[in-house]
Amino acid sequence: MDFARGPVAPDEGDTTMAKNGTARAARKQLADVPQQLAALASMSVPQLAEKYQELYGEPTRSRNRDYLKKRLAFRIQELAEGGLSTRAVARIAELGDTLPESWRMRQAEVEKKPAGLLPAVPDGRDARLPPPGTVLTRVYRGTELRVTVREGSFEYEGTLHRSLSSIAKLVTGTAWNGFTFFGLKAGSSEAVKS
Repeated sequence: MDFARGPVAPDEGDTTMAKNGTARAARKQLADVPQQLAALASMSVPQLAEKYQELYGEPTRSRNRDYLKKRLAFRIQELAEGGLSTRAVARIAELGDTLPESWRMRQAEVEKKPAGLLPAVPDGRDARLPPPGTVLTRVYRGTELRVTVREGSFEYEGTLHRSLSSIAKLVTGTAWNGFTFFGLKAGSSEAVKS
């Protein structure tokens, strides 16, 4: 019985106890954050990769120790204290192309859906590719890039290329996954303009 509120219904008491248990677990997790962060410093790369799988639910493609430690530290804190507020996410979306490119790429990464099997396409093409004739656009360092999807190739500035990755490398000077660079996902048409 709660003397301040009077008798408590059985279901209400159970809910209150569950909320208190959740709050206790959250406080304990917050208290553990410094120890979890300190533990990252002594982990080997395979251990960091295993922890990444545990916290992100997908394997890491990186074997860079510092990168993994930073990503894991961020995720540990995010899980303990929460991520960006819905207001902050809405503001980021509102700012759109005025944000630095690294922020836009990070936001796209956050919004990506869990990887699954790509749906089958009748003609055998990659399911992430839009139909031939579609123009892909992307703004890179203030310049709009326009790539036309052709049957078995891609046209950029009047030249045919075998892959989107080769175009991304030509533009940036560094190796990129072409699908990632142009924002193509299975069933997505974010970067596509007809």
